[in-house]
Amino acid sequence: MAKELNAIAIPEESIINTIFLIRGKKVMIDADLSALYGIETRTLKQAVNRNKERFPEDFMFELTKKEKKELVEQNERLINIKFSPSNPYVFTEHGVVMLASVLNTPMAVKMSIHVTRVFVGLREMIQSHKDLLGKLNEMEEKYDHQFRVVFDAIKELMDPEKQERKPVGFN
Repeated sequence: MAKELNAIAIPEESIINTIFLIRGKKVMIDADLSALYGIETRTLKQAVNRNKERFPEDFMFELTKKEKKELVEQNERLINIKFSPSNPYVFTEHGVVMLASVLNTPMAVKMSIHVTRVFVGLREMIQSHKDLLGKLNEMEEKYDHQFRVVFDAIKELMDPEKQERKPVGFN
């Protein structure tokens, strides 16, 4: 068993593919987390329901019927939850960590560390893209200003009324 816990060989891409953006938050659904933790979804939900006070809205929330339908329509692999009578719970990064403490199994703790690292890596990647976008916007504003000066100069040259003409010939 110790060997099994030390060798979590789930690629980050597999975990990233189970992270969804719902209500503006990056979340994982209960079915995916229970598969990672090696427990039944029913068991995971029971543990959460026994410890509701540990799961505020920014840690975990239940999908609406509409959200569930949209999620299933966009992800073929989630067809199993389509026929479930209950709506899935979804967990944010903080909810994943709290879930490990509620489940309190060695596998859940190990997996929550792994999943949290993926969430953090994803956040860092998004932040670096935001930083790059900010620099691009800054450069665009700077160069737009410079080009505006050039365009204004060209417009002045093209306006015959504003140009002063030197007399042709000898004075």
